Amino acid sequence: MIVAGIDPGSQRTGFGVVRVEGSKIVALHHRVIHLPKDDLCERLGRLYDALSEALALHRPDRVVLESVFHQKNARSALVLGHARGVALLVAGRCGARVSDLSPSEVKRAVTGNGRADKHQVQQMVKILLALPSVPAADAADALAVAVAGATMGRAEARFS
Repeated sequence: MIVAGIDPGSQRTGFGVVRVEGSKIVALHHRVIHLPKDDLCERLGRLYDALSEALALHRPDRVVLESVFHQKNARSALVLGHARGVALLVAGRCGARVSDLSPSEVKRAVTGNGRADKHQVQQMVKILLALPSVPAADAADALAVAVAGATMGRAEARFS
């Protein structure tokens, strides 16, 4: 099973892909999609193109997005919602099963603690996936989402 994880953002979106090989989860790809800070329409168009290309290339069985968490600034939450909407659109059109997980569910799946900080998540992603170095924060978050989705997928398969 191949699982893509997306950590949506309006300026940086994390993207990660893992493959489940028996009891092992292997990282296939991760990156940060950097978006221009000027025009929102241009940002969303670039996000659409980048995610469409990545999902077509990796052909995941499942796409998991990190759900929106509480934002202090209403405008930031709205813009993040636009980026998340684009990610959901692309994921829904790629033919994979689409789901989302809350940040605490992702943290719990990767670190065992739903309140882990970003540094702990990055370190555990490096260890769990045997990466040579710690990925950038947004890419590590996307890989963590993918790992949590892969773990969830294995659990669902056992009980289906």
